[in-house]
Amino acid sequence: MTIAGGALIAGGTAGYLWSDKRNFSRADIKRAKDDNPTLQPNEEEILFLASLAPSGHNTQPWSVQYLDPYHWIIGNDKTRWLPAVDPTQRETMLSIGAFLQNLEYAAGSFGYVCHSDLLAKTNQDERVIEVRLQKHAPKTPFDITKIKNRRTVRSHFLSEPLRNDDLKYFMDSEPESIHYLSAASPQGRFISEQTIQANRLQSYRDAAQQELSEWIRFSSKNAEKYRDGLTTASMEIEGIPGWVVRNFYGKSAVMKRDFRERAVDNAKQEVSESAGWILITSRDESPQELLETGGRMQRLFLKARGRSVAIHPMTQILEESSTKETLTQSLGMPEPVQFILRSGYVKRYPPPVSLRRPVGWFVRT
Repeated sequence: MTIAGGALIAGGTAGYLWSDKRNFSRADIKRAKDDNPTLQPNEEEILFLASLAPSGHNTQPWSVQYLDPYHWIIGNDKTRWLPAVDPTQRETMLSIGAFLQNLEYAAGSFGYVCHSDLLAKTNQDERVIEVRLQKHAPKTPFDITKIKNRRTVRSHFLSEPLRNDDLKYFMDSEPESIHYLSAASPQGRFISEQTIQANRLQSYRDAAQQELSEWIRFSSKNAEKYRDGLTTASMEIEGIPGWVVRNFYGKSAVMKRDFRERAVDNAKQEVSESAGWILITSRDESPQELLETGGRMQRLFLKARGRSVAIHPMTQILEESSTKETLTQSLGMPEPVQFILRSGYVKRYPPPVSLRRPVGWFVRT
């Protein structure tokens, strides 16, 4: 028995040493210069900075068709659509809009100005917008560290409502499109309740859950292989729970009842920490308006870290038809809501962890 016990301990120790022991994050990726000889100086860095924009399930649904130096067509990669939760590609266009905002800021930091022409007539068009970069007289560049450090934060929100000076800073010149609802207000409580309801509906909708399973990178090996999707780090599953998920979970686990219930419980916990909700609207749902609204959201997101404000997009209300209809009727907003952002102050702002594909993976020459 002593020998058997020692063998068991030795085997367990060896198994742990060979296991997937830590969360794989962006800091673990050693960036190498793209070996594509077509890319000109600064192009690779500008496009990589653009790709740090957020997207649903971190699908990174953009592509870049290379025409000439500093002349590209930004495209819509249908292999990265989420038809179960985004059947009209509304969120896809919003994400590409955020990509374009990053691109404009990044280009400006290298002394270029963006000239663009809209090509897309629908959200499904592969060619979205044509972009040319032109050298421009130097001006105060955007601080690109804000792009590099932007992060979606899910936990440890403080209950203190956002201060008026911070709200004014976030809304800036767009108060007609950016709206803040304190979590304690009747409308804020309504958003909280409906967010939990929408999460429950979505967690038990098999098509949505199956789609989610395709974009969770459970192991560090898959995270490093694909450089996209949701990782244990980006989902903030740390310590022993993270180790268990990385080593013993797979796609099939997402469809089980305990996984679905845990997702609902997590949503309840997150909502309970909300200090308030930021809603972003658009004038209509045309491709141009969705792109502009995605850029508007990204401009706000890039301001958040400097004020110690965490931002967590929770879009489930807009993805479930019944809760979306209830939202429209109850809030009575004259313009369609495109983003619902949970917000709150945090004592410590964590570094970014979500993965990004190398530029060569989404540029087509």
